[in-house]
Amino acid sequence: MSQVQAELKYSKEHEWVEVLDNERVRVGITQFAQEQLGDIVFIELPEQGATVKVNESMGTVESVKAVSDIYSPVSGEIVEVNGELEEAPEAINGDAYGAGWMVVIKLADAAELDELMTAEQYEAFSKEEE
Repeated sequence: MSQVQAELKYSKEHEWVEVLDNERVRVGITQFAQEQLGDIVFIELPEQGATVKVNESMGTVESVKAVSDIYSPVSGEIVEVNGELEEAPEAINGDAYGAGWMVVIKLADAAELDELMTAEQYEAFSKEEE
């Protein structure tokens, strides 16, 4: 089973959300997602200052197997982008929950966090997807 981090929240599109404070979250794709994709060779992320909406595409990740959309798990403004991934997208494969983080979003509506899954819910959900 894929590694799941208990302190994170998860979306049905396999993004993880780390609550940084009461107005900002860090987002990336899950260990399960990167395992399904295989070796990641390219990533396209939104620009800093861009506005994203919950469940809408905010970029793409390309692997040797496929190109997949990255969906925003919350609405808000991109306040930080992990520029390291442009040069080294494979960091997502090596450390999906650490160096592989993608963006920091300033929340437009903190209540959207309540719609995300807990680690236990996501673990059950991703087992069904295997």
